[in-house]
Amino acid sequence: MKLPNFILAGFPKCGSTSLHYYLKEHPEIFMPDQKELHYFTYDIISKQNKGKGDLEIKKFHVGDFSSYQKHYEDVENQKMIGDASPSYANYPEVFPKIKETLGNDTKVIVLLRDPVKRAYSNYLHLRREDRETQPFYEALQLESERRQMGYGDFWYYRFNSSYYDKVKLLKESFDEVLIITFEEFIKNPNKGIDDLYSFLSVSRDFRPESLNTQFNPGGVYKKNIVTNFIFRQSKLKSNIKKWIPIGTPIKKAKIKLIKKYKEPTPPIDPKAEEYLINVLKNDVEKLSRDFGVDISYWNDKFID
Repeated sequence: MKLPNFILAGFPKCGSTSLHYYLKEHPEIFMPDQKELHYFTYDIISKQNKGKGDLEIKKFHVGDFSSYQKHYEDVENQKMIGDASPSYANYPEVFPKIKETLGNDTKVIVLLRDPVKRAYSNYLHLRREDRETQPFYEALQLESERRQMGYGDFWYYRFNSSYYDKVKLLKESFDEVLIITFEEFIKNPNKGIDDLYSFLSVSRDFRPESLNTQFNPGGVYKKNIVTNFIFRQSKLKSNIKKWIPIGTPIKKAKIKLIKKYKEPTPPIDPKAEEYLINVLKNDVEKLSRDFGVDISYWNDKFID
């Protein structure tokens, strides 16, 4: 039984869904139909289930090795095999298990994004699902309390935007780690996909048909029966996803459907922005200094 030899390790709301589908098109790469298996972090995040909708989402996480293997039963002669689970980077304590299971030569791709925009996108995602009810600044202040209460880690806006220590441990734990920023990839997707293919040692001649498609578009949408069904967590939705794999055609159809209901995204609350800048500035400075991460497209308040 073949298992992944590379992982898309993090972070949430940084573009891992799009990369999963781009890579899935390449004939030399196998990606399972289900993104976000979260096998290696299951023992940690399965217990974080007290937030609204958390239990429905976690039904799709994979907790035992035999179930994890089944997602790779259809691997044929593909050179590279992937697992896109953005929780992995957030929990360095699972890195030894990843190496023990998949091998010391496992390649790691880590996705970063302007941490303020990432946090706000994370917040809007939960708002779309009718899970988050607090204004953004107030929600930021509730993070510690929610963690103590056992909410799922997708509610941890600061935590998911704190990159440096986790990236440092990734680079210390794995020999091959590729850091990609969401902004650089969006600005030049052809270069971005070339860098990915080079890192994975697969043919650079191939171009995904969906390369210019953003597979998990954020923002705000008009509320109606269609968007409520698509965005809200429910048992009906879970059952449909269980029996109908969300492949590229279905994902594209969903994007086309919801596009007509897109509304202008409200600007971030200045108080929330200032708070995040103050909390995360040192983290961002170290990313730039120690790892050469290009932060020129990030919030200019991070740059003195």
